[in-house]
Amino acid sequence: MTSRDQQLVDPIEILLVEPNPGDVRLFTESFKEATISNQIHTVSDSDSALDFLHQRGDYSDEPFPDLVLLDPHSLGPSGLEVLSELNDEPTLDEIPVIVLTSSEMGEEVLKSQGFDADNFIQKPVEIEDFITFIQSVEGFWLTFTRSQT
Repeated sequence: MTSRDQQLVDPIEILLVEPNPGDVRLFTESFKEATISNQIHTVSDSDSALDFLHQRGDYSDEPFPDLVLLDPHSLGPSGLEVLSELNDEPTLDEIPVIVLTSSEMGEEVLKSQGFDADNFIQKPVEIEDFITFIQSVEGFWLTFTRSQT
C-alpha cells in the first residue's frame, strides 16, 4: 500500500474550533455521513484549541490533527491569535487550515489583515448547506493529499 493509499484509508483527524453547541452538533452529524473516513474533535475556545494543537493539559493524549476547521471571528479577538499561531509556529504550520467565514467579505478582511489559510470556506447557515460544506472539505482534503504525494 502506498502512502497515498494509506492516507485515504486512515481516518482524518479533524479539529473543529467552534463555540456554538448547535453548530458543533450539525458539523459532527454531517461529518459522520461524509465519504472520507474521519474522526472529528471539537473544542469551544481558543485556549482549548491551542492546548489541543500542542497536545498539553487535558489534550495530552489526543492525536495530532490532520486538518483544522476554524472560525476565528466566532471566538472573538482570541480566534485570530489561534490562526496566527497556526501560521507562525513551526510545529503547527504544516497542518492544513480551513478558515470558516460568514461571507466572501470575511475572507477578504482576514487576508487584508495578513492572515493566511490553506482554504477559506463559507460557514453554512442552513442545515441543507452542510452537505455542500462537507463536500467542499472533502474536495479540499483529497486535493491536498494528492498534492503531497
